[in-house]
Amino acid sequence: MAAILYTLLFLMGGAAIIRTQLPGKSPLVRAFLGLALGLLLQMQLPALCANLFDFTLKAHYVAAVILLALVGVSFALRDTRDTKKMTDEDRKLLCTMIVIIVPLTVLSAYLQYTHMLMPASDGSYWCGQSTYGDLCMHLSFITSMRDMPFPPTYNLLYGTGLNYPYLADSLSTTMMMLGMNIQMAVVFPGTLLMALTYAGYMLLAHQVLGGRHKAVAAAALLFFFNGGLGFLYDFDMMGRDHFQKISEIFTGYYKTPANQPDLNLRFSNVIADLLIPQRALMGGWAMGIPALMLLISSMREKSMRQTILLSLWASCLPLVHTHTFLALGLFSGGYVIGRLIVDTDDWKGILARAGVYLGVVLVLALPQVLGNAVKQTVEGGSLRFQFNWVNNSGGRGMIDGYLWFWIKNAGLPFILMILAVLESRRRGYLDIVMGMAGIFVIAETILFQPNEYDNNKLFYIWYMFAVILAADYGSILMQRMAGLRGRYVLCALFMAVSMMSGALSIARETVSGYQLFSRTAVEAGKWIDENTEKDAIFMTGQQHINPVCSLAGRQIICGSDLYVFFHGLDYREHADNCQRFYEFPAQHSYVPDLYGADYIYVSDYERSEFAVDLDYLDEHYELVYQNPDVRIYKTGINEG
Repeated sequence: MAAILYTLLFLMGGAAIIRTQLPGKSPLVRAFLGLALGLLLQMQLPALCANLFDFTLKAHYVAAVILLALVGVSFALRDTRDTKKMTDEDRKLLCTMIVIIVPLTVLSAYLQYTHMLMPASDGSYWCGQSTYGDLCMHLSFITSMRDMPFPPTYNLLYGTGLNYPYLADSLSTTMMMLGMNIQMAVVFPGTLLMALTYAGYMLLAHQVLGGRHKAVAAAALLFFFNGGLGFLYDFDMMGRDHFQKISEIFTGYYKTPANQPDLNLRFSNVIADLLIPQRALMGGWAMGIPALMLLISSMREKSMRQTILLSLWASCLPLVHTHTFLALGLFSGGYVIGRLIVDTDDWKGILARAGVYLGVVLVLALPQVLGNAVKQTVEGGSLRFQFNWVNNSGGRGMIDGYLWFWIKNAGLPFILMILAVLESRRRGYLDIVMGMAGIFVIAETILFQPNEYDNNKLFYIWYMFAVILAADYGSILMQRMAGLRGRYVLCALFMAVSMMSGALSIARETVSGYQLFSRTAVEAGKWIDENTEKDAIFMTGQQHINPVCSLAGRQIICGSDLYVFFHGLDYREHADNCQRFYEFPAQHSYVPDLYGADYIYVSDYERSEFAVDLDYLDEHYELVYQNPDVRIYKTGINEG
């Protein structure tokens, strides 16, 4: 209850700030921006206060006081114009949004519950297909940040700072500290952020398309049920293979039509493979879409007030999701150029607003980027040139033809988007197209992470607008075909083909289920959480399913290379030292002392990863915990 009340306080505070600053916005836009701002402040303010008070309840109380002060300052600096009331247009848009958002939010809540440590009757924790890989990493951040001194440390690799956008995870940490159990601390904010993403995207589409609510709804469906033409590979010759490929979609591990690397299908469904498992991206979209809306409206409405709000908002994004921050910057650059082209009479005002925007962001966000993304991208050696993204994997030459690669991955909307670009000047969204180009050109030519696939986090922001333009062009075609009896059939076929891969991918997630933590692992994690020091250091194997770091939040020497490698970290020495100790502890007894390790963890994973010398451990270290699968030894290094 305390966690919900704390969240409500921030949501109401955000709504109050937006109401005082942007009274001319429609009630729907104000409500969305207010709720999003409230959650953004709930992520930012406790983290800022943690630099003085650690990430403790005291930091959260001080953050609440600062929130109230911000509301007071906002009221003092309020826009005194009349507050815009709900219109008939707003009511029609609201009805359209409800039809789309409510079912998607219910689906999201179900997927969050079943994919985020769903408890089983035997005491084990389960997850879904898409969260089997990433969830343990996010859990390690969530559980380790409790009472942690800031800047936070990376509990998956000894002696390393957390150079990862952690604020979406810290939101769950806040929930835990205020009384929620670990599962609900993940599920509750996750569902809320997804609902905001759905609402924000529809409002963004409405901002571009105007009052054409059917086109807005179509854009939302095409985006959230994206997946390209991958289903054709599964449906091809399905009678001859006795529907085996169709069956594998629902039973196999990553056999969904939207995500098949072997077939060069890489544009995964945004709900199944991005929003559910990738919590930083989920927070980034929920907070990035409002920034995009403010960017567009501040320029088109020539509003310095909105520019300042945009500048402060954008400055908060690097530690929410760095890729979203980068995509916003790339879009902003192209968009400003587009505005200079289409609005030549206001070039001084455009440059003035762009200058304020850039200046504030450089001052407030650049230190975050230099201390976070640059360490991982530049110092880690990840920054490199590669044309055509994953279609030119490793720079070894294109796999598919260029145009076919994008058609089969982005689907039929890609074709409509190209046609829409040709009409962009006449349709009044050349500035949007220029912003899209800013993202697409960079994402198509430069890689920022060790995993080339991660550039999709840039492409999807481009695709948000691409689908909106496709919906616009589709609506033109429907108007031009007025009187043609089959036009609704053609429209239905287009939507079905465009959504089929995504719908199958989401359907697969609704029935997927994998045990993540066994009963004995859960029991061991609980014992560690309740009986060891919060700053205790553990030696473990490199398994990614690790209750020490994920359920108890304790520091380990070296985590899974599934995480540390793709975060651009040099971990090989730590991993080798752990292996040497587990297998030859007599010759390498210095290793625990080298890292100040307090405990040695041995589970089935360690025994399968290493030839563990249990006899030596039993003889030389104190066994402090044991269950059928887990043994924990105390080193005694930091005693006395």
